[in-house]
Amino acid sequence: MPRPARYAKGLAKREEILTTALDVIARTGYRRTSVRELAAAVGLSPAGLLHYFASKEDLFAEILLKRDDVDVARAVADELTPLETMVSIVQHNAGVPGLVQLSAQYSIEAADPDHPGHAAIADRYAGLRRLLSDDIETRKADGRLPAHLDAERSATLLIAAADGLQTQWLIDPGLDMAGHLTYLVSLLGSAPAPAAGRPADQ
Repeated sequence: MPRPARYAKGLAKREEILTTALDVIARTGYRRTSVRELAAAVGLSPAGLLHYFASKEDLFAEILLKRDDVDVARAVADELTPLETMVSIVQHNAGVPGLVQLSAQYSIEAADPDHPGHAAIADRYAGLRRLLSDDIETRKADGRLPAHLDAERSATLLIAAADGLQTQWLIDPGLDMAGHLTYLVSLLGSAPAPAAGRPADQ
């Protein structure tokens, strides 16, 4: 049946494009990587490459999501929890500055609700918050973290810290991103309980 064969071939080419793009961007950086360069790396014209994606913006959103898939696969292989995975990813990112640029710059661009990649990035952050929040709840339940911690707020703050550390690292490559994030995670374990009668968010 020719149609399923063509579909499978298309999926394989799309996967090749995304995997190759990760390597190219890791070496050259997000801002210095063009559609033409990515197309040449997989033996296509720019128009031929974009045939597999809705737009240039969709292409880069898919590259970012592919990067997440690779990071998660590595974490699963190493049997890491979501919190451990976050630290591991930040540590790994010190060796792939181009992908850090991709994450930082594209996320800012996609903050615009009219950006084609807005929904994908919003879903990405929501999924990450859920994973971290669930891990924090598990650690609270078995006594590794204080029971009073707000899991969702803690997860949101950890993501903000990781993003901020990576932005600072792009400016100052000597910054120990993983070390700082590990220190922040350790502080969760010694977070004082809110004062009696005073809401935790005041």
